[in-house]
Amino acid sequence: MASPRLPAAISAPFEARTWRALGYVLIGLPLSVCWFALSVAFVSAGAGLLITFLGVPILAGALAMCRGFGAVERARARALLDFDVKAPEPVRGKTGGAFSWMGAMLKNGASWRHLLYAILHMPWAIFGFTVTVALWGWGWSLFTYPLWQWVFPAYVGQDGIQLYGDGTHNFYLDSPFETGVTSAIGLLFVLVGPWVLRGIVAVDRLLVSGLLGPSRLASRVTELESDRGLVVDTAAADLRRIERDLHDGPQARLASLAMDLGLAKEKLAEDPKAAAVMVDEAHGEVKVALQELRDLARGIHPAVLTDRGLDAALSSVASRCAVPVSVDVDLPARPVAAIEGIAYFTVSELLQNVSKHARARRAWVDVWRAGDRLMLQVRDDGVGGAEAAAGRSLAGLSDRVGAVDGVLAVDSPAGGPTTVTVELPWRA
Repeated sequence: MASPRLPAAISAPFEARTWRALGYVLIGLPLSVCWFALSVAFVSAGAGLLITFLGVPILAGALAMCRGFGAVERARARALLDFDVKAPEPVRGKTGGAFSWMGAMLKNGASWRHLLYAILHMPWAIFGFTVTVALWGWGWSLFTYPLWQWVFPAYVGQDGIQLYGDGTHNFYLDSPFETGVTSAIGLLFVLVGPWVLRGIVAVDRLLVSGLLGPSRLASRVTELESDRGLVVDTAAADLRRIERDLHDGPQARLASLAMDLGLAKEKLAEDPKAAAVMVDEAHGEVKVALQELRDLARGIHPAVLTDRGLDAALSSVASRCAVPVSVDVDLPARPVAAIEGIAYFTVSELLQNVSKHARARRAWVDVWRAGDRLMLQVRDDGVGGAEAAAGRSLAGLSDRVGAVDGVLAVDSPAGGPTTVTVELPWRA
């Protein structure tokens, strides 16, 4: 049986997370003073010398130095706050020379954000350090006062902590009641301190992520480049699949059909009955080839989806599922063809997973619009255990959905049921 956990309000002062955050704040002050002093000195020198050429390399070097400070701060946040921020793109000149690099550094927005961090973080570090040391120092000293109260009469020559004294009247915290109240106040500070500390490092997280990481535009460009590569790879894989299906299915069947018809043509004069049998068999092969072509065309883009929309197309997919499927589509209009196609193939593959792996008795498909999102949900009462891990079909689906700014979420505990929810952008 697992031991009961202490309430968070009581356990917070003793958690490793709290002590790591304390270390982060204590180390942050001397580092921020160093960053501030070096940055202001070098940037001021570079700006002052811009009237001559010497100011350009000094200013570019100062910005490069600030990027180095940022690397240290990201590593510190990663080690002590468990907060990982990606580094911005490195600065590269167009031609590769020193002048090109200096121009690129001076025009790089991330470099100036690093300088802004070095300047802004020092006053915040001073505030955070002061508040943290005051709370922790007073809190733990007052909380443990009953343990070290004897120091005052033994070495200082007074009865305890002096709250008031004017030469004739003195008030010391020396009675058992006063000592207990002092310890209780200290306990309050000890319990409150970690939450104040977490609020302070939350601001540090904002500064690190906002000023030392890649910009939103750069992150978005990187994401779009990744999505573009995924779309290209997916399209190439689909083309290979279509080529393989055509080669192994209708193409091979039609080649065999051509040979059978050639043999039937040769036998037509000498053995009409055998030729008729061969033609009849060829007719059956034609029907099978046509069905394979229809299935292949449906796999590329079903005509029912184009003509009648998601409701009819998903009902058609559900009718071919190995388990009974209830389909509920509630859409005020049709989204663009690309989103509609992704929704159709996503539900199709999820239902194939239900047929092959879920061991379910029933499944349900719900499609609706929520604001500017197209929502899909496929549920089954199977054995559960589905994961969107690498190498799984759900991982491939998640990548395809993510390529159009969609989200795929899987809820599939062991023993079931399984619910897969997909959000796609609504682009009418």
